Amino acid sequence: MFSREMILEKLTGYLEDMFEVPRENITEAALLYEDLDLDSIDAVDLVVKLQELTGRKFKPEEFKTVRTVGDVLDRVHALVAE
Repeated sequence: MFSREMILEKLTGYLEDMFEVPRENITEAALLYEDLDLDSIDAVDLVVKLQELTGRKFKPEEFKTVRTVGDVLDRVHALVAE
């Protein structure tokens, strides 16, 4: 089982390593596109990494309403808890 904290730690690592986002900018309230400067391709790459982490396939529509780091956490945590 993945805890919310574990998912946040992995997500933070991915954002730092893959997209060079400074750790101090990564908060649950941070907007993915505006604050962290991700684009739609980055978002797809991030979903792929999260799928590898959890071993689950995510449908694109499950991430349509995701806007913040907290939204990503909530969505991934809910999907792995199913």
